[in-house]
Amino acid sequence: MSARRLGLGACLLVFGLLFTACPGGGDDGGLLGEITDRGDIRCGVNDSVPGFGFLEGDEYQGFDVDFCRAVAAAVTGDAGNVEFQTISADARFTALQGDEIDVLIRNTTWTSSRDGTEGAAFATTTFYDGQGMMVRADSPYQNIDDMGGASICVLSGTTTETNLATQFEARNLEFDPLSYEDVETIQRNFIEERCDGWTSDKSQLAGIRSTWPENEGGPDALRILDETLSKEPLGPVVRDGETAWFDAVNWTVIATIQAEEFGITSANVDQIRADTDNPAIRRFLGEEVEGAEDEGPAPFDSGLDLPTDFAYQVVKQVGNYAEIYDRNVGSDTPLGLERGPNALWTNGGLHYAPPYS
Repeated sequence: MSARRLGLGACLLVFGLLFTACPGGGDDGGLLGEITDRGDIRCGVNDSVPGFGFLEGDEYQGFDVDFCRAVAAAVTGDAGNVEFQTISADARFTALQGDEIDVLIRNTTWTSSRDGTEGAAFATTTFYDGQGMMVRADSPYQNIDDMGGASICVLSGTTTETNLATQFEARNLEFDPLSYEDVETIQRNFIEERCDGWTSDKSQLAGIRSTWPENEGGPDALRILDETLSKEPLGPVVRDGETAWFDAVNWTVIATIQAEEFGITSANVDQIRADTDNPAIRRFLGEEVEGAEDEGPAPFDSGLDLPTDFAYQVVKQVGNYAEIYDRNVGSDTPLGLERGPNALWTNGGLHYAPPYS
């Protein structure tokens, strides 16, 4: 039996001392138990990155937002059980540590220092990105080496600031960094030509470019340089020490990836669940499988403290990874992002789901 299932009292019995990192944080199930009792999750998101996290009227939309809904579907059985909270880059880890949110799903890069100093635990990466540079279409700049002496707009409180300095110093280029706290302020200064370039994750730049005001020339007024300046693995973040809650968030992401690999979509999941005799798929969807000799068929229990049909709920209500990607940022959206490293490992990408068994 796992320490998580035994609870804190059993952790004391097993380890002989007060071990504060025992999974779940106590007999009440820790944060996962609190969320289950409360009936919804508090998800910290962005509201100004088209394709990833933005407001459409009064409704949050985007790739990251869909993963908030997927976690709600897995944990509560209803993808609508989410309280969205807009969190700035500067305030995101403070909000997480201050218990203002349960999970941060807001274009946040997994780094060693954040993992080590912010009391944060990073779940499976949802989007593999890289930092880029956007300039005006009529700009003379064709690559970073052309940008000596340029003024560069950058969002404060991000890895982007550090990467910008590192790249220009490595090239022995002078530059003028202009840091701002929000995208709207950067856009205003860029339009007013205080900035020669705008650096951010390439996905974010693509989103901004896709909605560039028509009175400023529309998307064709901007170019994103080919160079990629960094590695930016983006994904959900929770507080350290909440092992059961971390597992719930982590395996929600994994479920979307595994569903794509199985070929299970929101459209066919019910038919597959009814018809399949594949034991791996039956386990995944929470259907009955054969147990030990002295036990009859029963739904597979992974020990994750999640409903046995959590993956079914995620796929049915939100979709598999490809569905989430394609409807928000894929080649048929204004962002037009090819899968690239965000393809499955079987298609040359980096997404790889551990076995559900």
